[in-house]
Amino acid sequence: MKKGILWRVILIALFLILSIVFFLPNTPIFESMPKWWKETMPNKGIVLGLDLQGGLHLVFEVEEDKAVDIATERALITLKSLLEKKNVQADLKKDGLFILVSPPSEDVRKIIEETYPALSLIDSKEQLKYKFTDREIDNIKKTASDQVLEIIRNRIDQFGVAEPTIHRQAENEIVIQLPGVKDPKRAIELVGKTAVLEFKLVNDESPIAAELPNSILPNEEQALIEKFKGKIGNNNEILFQRFVNKETGTVTKIPFLLKKGSLLTGDTLSEAKVNIDQRFNEPYVSIAFNPVGAKIFEEITANNIKKRLAIILDGNVYSAPVIQERITGGNAQITGRFTLEEAKDLALVLRAGALPAPVKMLQNVTVGPSLGQDSIEAGKLAGIIGAILVIGFMIIYYKISGIIADFAVVLNVLFLLGAMASLNATLTMPGIAGIILAIGMAVDSNVLMFERMREELRAGKTPKAAIEGGYKKAFWTIFDSHVTTLITTLVLFQFGTGPIKGFAVTLSLAVTINLFTALIGTKTIFDIIYSRKDVKRLSI
Repeated sequence: MKKGILWRVILIALFLILSIVFFLPNTPIFESMPKWWKETMPNKGIVLGLDLQGGLHLVFEVEEDKAVDIATERALITLKSLLEKKNVQADLKKDGLFILVSPPSEDVRKIIEETYPALSLIDSKEQLKYKFTDREIDNIKKTASDQVLEIIRNRIDQFGVAEPTIHRQAENEIVIQLPGVKDPKRAIELVGKTAVLEFKLVNDESPIAAELPNSILPNEEQALIEKFKGKIGNNNEILFQRFVNKETGTVTKIPFLLKKGSLLTGDTLSEAKVNIDQRFNEPYVSIAFNPVGAKIFEEITANNIKKRLAIILDGNVYSAPVIQERITGGNAQITGRFTLEEAKDLALVLRAGALPAPVKMLQNVTVGPSLGQDSIEAGKLAGIIGAILVIGFMIIYYKISGIIADFAVVLNVLFLLGAMASLNATLTMPGIAGIILAIGMAVDSNVLMFERMREELRAGKTPKAAIEGGYKKAFWTIFDSHVTTLITTLVLFQFGTGPIKGFAVTLSLAVTINLFTALIGTKTIFDIIYSRKDVKRLSI
């Protein structure tokens, strides 16, 4: 065998071995492989998409108006704190999306407009009335949707879902597909949790605090809030801690009277992880603040010794420990009688960050695996029928050359499956359609070359010369057609979503591999068979 042919045979054999190794995890044989193989060799393979293995399809709407409301609330808290530090007397309160300031002094106006240039002065007669400009409101809404998309993606990545699909459907809608999710309820809670972490002081000094009951039933919560609504004033609020009796399973709520302003929020968190309390053998979440948060937390604890500091997540009190001393280093704990799974999820959402706006579920569809299995079987049947028809036609019409083209089909499919497995690509129904299309494309190039070879033979050339001429003359036609198809698939991948991307990935790999199998794979077989001088006839 000539040196040039030998190297091509070695290259084809190498690609074939690699394809089998990468695709092996998707076969029953992988389970019987030794432990060292499973640990050291590729062990993921091709991931089945939502339409094939089942899972969760969710559509969330970002409540963008709430994002503007939250931004207004934060601006109010920041301005109150800033005015207090500068010893400027002013009464600030929020009215919808407006910030009202009285009395309307020039000093207050200067501080507000320097701190928040995006706040527009609406009225300055009896009081200063500010609101974010329309441009800033649009920016807040757009930024909120972008941040929600990124934070949800981070949460799902940490949750461990293989090949999730997350994309924006409209300006404020986010589509999430989670293949293979076994616990839909947990996934929904994890994605939809706002995770706004706040630290507020418990107002035990107020006489109202003594009037609050020790605990209530969950259905009594709203009635209690209405009862004390006129008594607690604008600077206080009532929030609740959920308590579950481990012996009876009874759920009760413990009311807390809190001072409204947040002393610290989760924006300054740098770490959140689960630890186990050695005394009670219960999990808790250990949190650490960045340098800015650590300094603020130290000031809070230094100025409020012997007072209770409530740790609040999404409006629910998790714990309210008494501050015994100044806490340096920026570390704290969130306890709350968690299960280990609840503690892990809490730490996860805190690490990923709080959603800048609440999200509302618009659609929740659980796709059963039986539907996926039906799709797989239908795809297999279509693939097998298509392959048989193509292979049969090539053998009947092109004889031995047709068998060589069929060899290219087999190589093409094996290389394609191996390439997808090496990338841990997601296989969907459109992906299966791409594989079936690849079977047709695998012989299309050979048909062009074979017809060129027939022309060469009719011109009286030898088999060897006809083969060389056929490949040479068809090369650029094949190359151009494959490149234009590849450009199309790249556009589909760039701008498509979900199943369209799956189809684009499969087809782009198939096009690239087909160039190799058509121009190198089949040429190698022809060279091995017809390079001998005694071959007088080309079976085509």
